[in-house]
Amino acid sequence: MRWGAPAREALAALALGALQTASHVFTAAWALQILCVAVLAWRVAAVSPRRAALLGAAFGTGWVTAGTWWLYISMHRYGGLPAVLAAAAVLVLALALSAYLALALAAAARARRGRLLPDAAGFTLAWVAAELARGLVFTGFPWLASGYAQVDSPLATWAPWVGVYGLGAGVAWCAALLAGAARHGLRVAAWPLGASAGVLALVGVFGPGEFTRPTGTLAVTLLQPNVPQDEKFVAERLPATLAWVAQALRAAGGDLVIAPETAVPLLPEQLDQLDPGYWPQLRAHFGQAGAPAALVGVPLGDYQAGYTNSVVALDAGSTRYRYDKTHLVPFGEFIPLGFRWFTELMDIPLGDFARGPLNAPSYPLRGERIAPNICYEDLFGEELALRFADAATAPTVLANVSNIGWFGDTIAVSQHLQISRMRTLELQRPMIRATNTGATVLIDHQARVTAALAPFTRGTLEGRVQGRSGRTPYAAWVAALGLWPCLAAAWLGLAAGAWRGRAALHGEPAR
Repeated sequence: MRWGAPAREALAALALGALQTASHVFTAAWALQILCVAVLAWRVAAVSPRRAALLGAAFGTGWVTAGTWWLYISMHRYGGLPAVLAAAAVLVLALALSAYLALALAAAARARRGRLLPDAAGFTLAWVAAELARGLVFTGFPWLASGYAQVDSPLATWAPWVGVYGLGAGVAWCAALLAGAARHGLRVAAWPLGASAGVLALVGVFGPGEFTRPTGTLAVTLLQPNVPQDEKFVAERLPATLAWVAQALRAAGGDLVIAPETAVPLLPEQLDQLDPGYWPQLRAHFGQAGAPAALVGVPLGDYQAGYTNSVVALDAGSTRYRYDKTHLVPFGEFIPLGFRWFTELMDIPLGDFARGPLNAPSYPLRGERIAPNICYEDLFGEELALRFADAATAPTVLANVSNIGWFGDTIAVSQHLQISRMRTLELQRPMIRATNTGATVLIDHQARVTAALAPFTRGTLEGRVQGRSGRTPYAAWVAALGLWPCLAAAWLGLAAGAWRGRAALHGEPAR
């Protein structure tokens, strides 16, 4: 196979990066991602560091653009940003995030030895270094981490041990071995491929291991208001939206009812002006004996104290529980330094929030400990794992409240569902998801969707969720160490390999 000139190589890499994002939506096609990465690894093994960087930049740009094109909708349709600027912003984001992969693959090419296993290890290290950087640096944006595409693959059995980035390493290793087989011949690659397949088969037979045990069960009701984003803050539409949310909350039975992120989209003083009895009536209802508890997404605060994207509890208890979102969305919930001019071009309300505590307490209910997280906070498994530092107080149930209405009827809904499913594998906890437009679902601790509402419909979902106690190895080591040591080790290892490769290239002793 001849790729021709660097421009054609880059276009092919761009297409491969875009193609493999299909696995993030159609997770049964997990092998497609490995094959696309294998072609990238095959070519990187034969080019200069400069060409490897070009391939990495192109592959990464195709990857992020195809996987997050829906950001255009939030900025243009709902934010009012001119179409050209919105499209340019998506492209600039993709180019910026692909820089990590470009740099890492250049280092891998510099460290190349021409032998199967060292080169496969170098490519894997480069891949992990790039993914960790994308997920952690500048608040992180790991939405398309490669491991999410493997939530239904044999690699997923490793999730309770190594998490989503470990699965990404598995993707890179398998891809590099396939590339090595194409380059060095099947005879050379036979035993590494066989050994890797054997390990996967062994873990597949015995399973990932049950590190957690069941606690109690809760009967839950999840609300899906299905309010289009362009109607959410329209004054004429607010009374009907608020009335439906209140009626659905009061009609719920069981143990717990959850309304999604900003289900009540007004600050307290704004709501008091529109309907002063709204919160008192809800508190009175849920304060009755025998009523379920409720968790409701709502913005809180004022100009002096600052605003928060929050979840509040309504129940018969004397202590009022509140969870404030910690990991804020750049440009949507906080304005990065130097970018206020950009956010002022968009008409997005409540664009600058205060952060809540990183290791927030769980909400106690009937012997269970429910850990809320808001919107894309469940994208950061290492932050959710902090709540597992003490096994005795660790959450037994995870609850995500989201509003993906910002991105329309797009692949973002399915992508976010796979992200939540990965968290259940890593932490072996069920996840209940109450969302504005979807996916409103119940997920058990093995990533199985046990109940679901059709996206983009208004309704309520009833079901039962079984809590779990105990900790997975991933929860234990990430809670203790975090991922920053992994990031530092990956890039230091990559730099050391590149330095040794440069020394060998110049005939110098590689000490």
